[in-house]
Amino acid sequence: MAFAPIKRKKNIKSIMQGGNQQQARSLSCDRASSSTFEVEPDEARSKENTTCREACPEEKQPEEETPEVPQGPRPYFYIGGSNGAGLVSIYCQRRGWQRIYDNRREDYTLKWCETKCPETYYHFKEGEQLLYQIPNNRILTTKIGLLSCLREQERVMNKVSRSSNYKLLKMEEFFPESFRLDLKDERDAFFELCKEEQIWICKPTCSNQGRGIFLLKNQAAVNTLQAKLHSTEEDLNKKVPCKAPQARIVQRYIHQPLLLEGKKFDVRSYLLIACTAPYVLFFAQGYVRLTCTNYDATSDDLTVHLTNQYMQKKNPLYSQLKEETVWRMEHFNSYVNEKFRKANGLPKDWVLTVFTKRMQQIMMQCFLAAKLKLERKLGYFDLIGCDFLIDENFKVWLLEMNANPALHTNCKVLRDIIPTVVYESLDLVLEIFNKRLRGQSVLPLETLCHFVLLYKEDAAGPGQKPLKLRTCPCTGRYLRPYTASPSHFGQNPAKALENSSKKLSCSGEKVGFLPNKLCQRTVLTIPHVQLFNHQGKPCEPLQRRRAFTSPEDTKRK
Repeated sequence: MAFAPIKRKKNIKSIMQGGNQQQARSLSCDRASSSTFEVEPDEARSKENTTCREACPEEKQPEEETPEVPQGPRPYFYIGGSNGAGLVSIYCQRRGWQRIYDNRREDYTLKWCETKCPETYYHFKEGEQLLYQIPNNRILTTKIGLLSCLREQERVMNKVSRSSNYKLLKMEEFFPESFRLDLKDERDAFFELCKEEQIWICKPTCSNQGRGIFLLKNQAAVNTLQAKLHSTEEDLNKKVPCKAPQARIVQRYIHQPLLLEGKKFDVRSYLLIACTAPYVLFFAQGYVRLTCTNYDATSDDLTVHLTNQYMQKKNPLYSQLKEETVWRMEHFNSYVNEKFRKANGLPKDWVLTVFTKRMQQIMMQCFLAAKLKLERKLGYFDLIGCDFLIDENFKVWLLEMNANPALHTNCKVLRDIIPTVVYESLDLVLEIFNKRLRGQSVLPLETLCHFVLLYKEDAAGPGQKPLKLRTCPCTGRYLRPYTASPSHFGQNPAKALENSSKKLSCSGEKVGFLPNKLCQRTVLTIPHVQLFNHQGKPCEPLQRRRAFTSPEDTKRK
C-alpha cells in the first residue's frame, strides 16, 4: 500500500499563536524537532535539571513547516527534540513511515526523544513499539552513576577473584581517580588528599557540553571550593531556604595528554545497545575532537582543556578552524603511524588495532557493571557516546559516557560519519527487534556493516527463564531492513540512506510478542577479545564466562 506524502503548511509560529491550539498543546513533553539535516549538538543533560532527565537544546531552532495530522495508515514515528531529528525523520519517511507530532499519542511504532518523560515509559507497549533511550540509562551516562557502578563492580570482583582466574581491568587502569562531593566522607578524603600543587577537574554529574566544569589548579581554588561546600552544608543543616547544589565529582586531571599538532584531543566512539531482551551490543568508531589552540596546562581558557564542539565554538578561531577540529579515525591512525610509531615502539596501525580493542574492552566492562541494573523491555534501545583520552604514555582513559550523544553534522567529517552511524543503528535495532518477535535467531545479522558486535546474550541462557512467545496477526507495522547494498562511511548521506533499508510492505504475517515480565538474573559473559599492550604484545585474554549474582539475588537465596 502506498503512503501519501505529508502535506505541510509554513510557519510553525502560527500554531503557537492560536492557529491550531490543540496541536500546540500536544507538545507537552518534547518540542517538535526540526527536520533540517544539520542540527546542533545536544548530549542531553541540562544543568538546570536536577533529576538528570535529558533536556532539549536551549538554542533557537530554525522554523519548520506545520504538519497536518497523518491520515494514512501506520506505521507512525514521533521525534522529540532536535538532536538527530533530521536524520531519523529522513530515515523513516523514505520508508513510508509517517511522522506524528502529538507526544500523547500511543499508536507510534518508533519514538525518538532526547527528553525522557515518565509518561512515555508508562504507556510503552513492550514488543509492539521501539523507544530510544533506556529509562534508567543514567546509571551509565551520569558521572556519579558510572563511578558508582564501576566501584561496586570492583568490590565484587575483588571478592570472587581470590578463588578464580576471572579478571577485569582495575579502575585505576582506565578511569581517573575520582571523588564524590555530595558525600561527606569522600569530600573530606579529597580535601585531605589535595594538599599539593595538583590539577583536578570538577564536573556536575548531570551536565553536558562542558557546562559547569572548572579546574582546580592551586590550593587557593581548592580552599574556595571547600568553603563554599561547607557554607552550603551549614545552610542545609539549619534548614535555611536555599537551592541544593547539583551533585558533583572531582577527578584527577590528566595534565600530560598526547597532543596532535600541539593540540589536546579526545576520541568519541559509540556503544549501541540495540536490544535489551536479550542484550545485543555493538561498537562503532567515531571521530577525533581537537581544540582550536595549542595545549597549555596552566591556561585558564576552558577551550584549551575541553574538546567538544560546544566549547570550541566559543573560541574566536573556531570559524576559521572548524574543519580542523574534527579528524577521521583513519587520519588519526596515519598521524600516529608517522609521528609516534617508531619513537614509542608502537605496532603499525596502533589506533585501529590496539587502541580500538582497548576502547571495546572498557565499554564492555562498563556495561557489565550496569547490566543487572538497567531496565529491560523488548523495544528499548540506546546509543551512547563514549569519550576516551590518550596520555603521553599511550595509556587509554575513559572520560565519560553520554546519553543522547551529539548527532550534529556541521563539518565535512561529521557529515560523512554521523548519518551512517544513525542509519546503521536503526537498521540493526529493527532487524533484531523483528527477529525476536518472530522467535528467530538474532545471528547472523544482514544489516551489520561497520559496527562490531561486542556482546550477545543468549535468549534463554543459564540463569534465565525461557521467553515464551505468542503469535498474533500483524498488519505490517514493522520495517524490514534491506541488505542488498551495505552503507559505507564517507559516502554521500543520501546514498547511505538508500543502501540502508527499504520500505515496509504491508502484510498479514504472524509475529511473536513477548510477555512483559523479563527475568533479571543473567550470566555475566565477556566476549573474547585479544588485547595488546602499547608495544603490540599480546596480554592475557579475558575469560569467557563466569556466573555473576547480584546482592539482591544473594538475599533471595
